[in-house]
Amino acid sequence: MVVSATNSSADVLDSRLLPGTQLLENFAKLFAEQDVVSAMVNSFLIAVGTTVLSLLLCSIAGYGFEVFHSRAKDAVLAILLLAMMIPFAATMIPLFELFANAGLVNSLIAVIVPTIATPFLILLFRQATRSFPHEIIEAARIDGVSEVGIFARIYMPTMRSTYAAAAVITFMTAWNNFLWPRVILINNDVQTMPLLISNLSAGYVTDYGVLMLAVLLASLPTMVIFLVLQRAFAAGITGAIK
Repeated sequence: MVVSATNSSADVLDSRLLPGTQLLENFAKLFAEQDVVSAMVNSFLIAVGTTVLSLLLCSIAGYGFEVFHSRAKDAVLAILLLAMMIPFAATMIPLFELFANAGLVNSLIAVIVPTIATPFLILLFRQATRSFPHEIIEAARIDGVSEVGIFARIYMPTMRSTYAAAAVITFMTAWNNFLWPRVILINNDVQTMPLLISNLSAGYVTDYGVLMLAVLLASLPTMVIFLVLQRAFAAGITGAIK
């Protein structure tokens, strides 16, 4: 991908394995044909907004399912497990009608809202909460700390590794999301990076050097996020609490 971004389309089709001299030309052509800055900003806003809201809502849900047991909550959890089996294509048309009736077509809010509470993240936080020492919760309650205070001041700092793992997964998923943005974002002025890349390969003639450069630019944010949080990601996936 990196090598292809420095070559012309003809060199890419010829399977050239050495870096070329077309990087600046590919940059100029990409930014001349597509609004890359706007697409990067839109993708960043969607990814960050989805990540922040998902971590907050899903951690609260996972904490509640594990700490406050009841038959009703177990039934809701079973429904969430069943919801994981429903493909997104089955709910895409009703979702579009819902946001169209609300006047939110071509808005970033319509991309963020359907993805802020996923069964996977709820189950991830619920399983991680099982290893959380409940004696700390009882001690805090005896000391008069409210449930909100316990969650914000004790639970969240202790579960940093789980939050980091969930942040990496959610950010990468939101950044690379293609199908739903393609459906709900009709105008190019609100397109994301995956949509921009799709537009580059949708014509009769594809410039593969420019295409690979766009893919490289779209890959950088997720690579940086993962490299920065990789240790916490590994610890969060294994459920470690320090």
